[in-house]
Amino acid sequence: MEGPVIHNRNTKILSFSWLTKATIVETIALLFIILFLYTGISKLMEYSVFKEQIAESPILKPVSSFIAWALPITEFIVSIMLMVPRWRLKGLYSSLFLMIAFTIYIGAVMTFFKELPCSCGGIISLLSWNGHLVFNSIFILLAAIGVRLEKQIRRSIKADWSRVQL
Repeated sequence: MEGPVIHNRNTKILSFSWLTKATIVETIALLFIILFLYTGISKLMEYSVFKEQIAESPILKPVSSFIAWALPITEFIVSIMLMVPRWRLKGLYSSLFLMIAFTIYIGAVMTFFKELPCSCGGIISLLSWNGHLVFNSIFILLAAIGVRLEKQIRRSIKADWSRVQL
């Protein structure tokens, strides 16, 4: 019979050895790139419909013509930021901000204007408002994880670099 297992500070109880932090961050960035490119392209392909749907929203009506072109462009810019390693942390923060903003908007729609059409673009527009909340919550969590891991990676690289320079 074996004795009790003793864990010290250096022992990891749960380890994802097959996944590195960098791989997780790359995967999260890729998911956001796909999401933002897909929805941005869908909005531009159906620009008139997208613009009309935004104009139906009492919240967005005053700025609907601005949002109709600014939102897809923003999604493309964030996608580019996520593709470039030097800009990835800013891209992850931007993704987190966008997903939180979209979720706040969905919460307002669900609270005050339940019959508004979704202006998301593509197949995502087929989700119910509750489905959007779940979808967005998952992507908010992914963005937060991505930010945290990317910051850890950068700290580790900075620490390694300072040791090399000594």
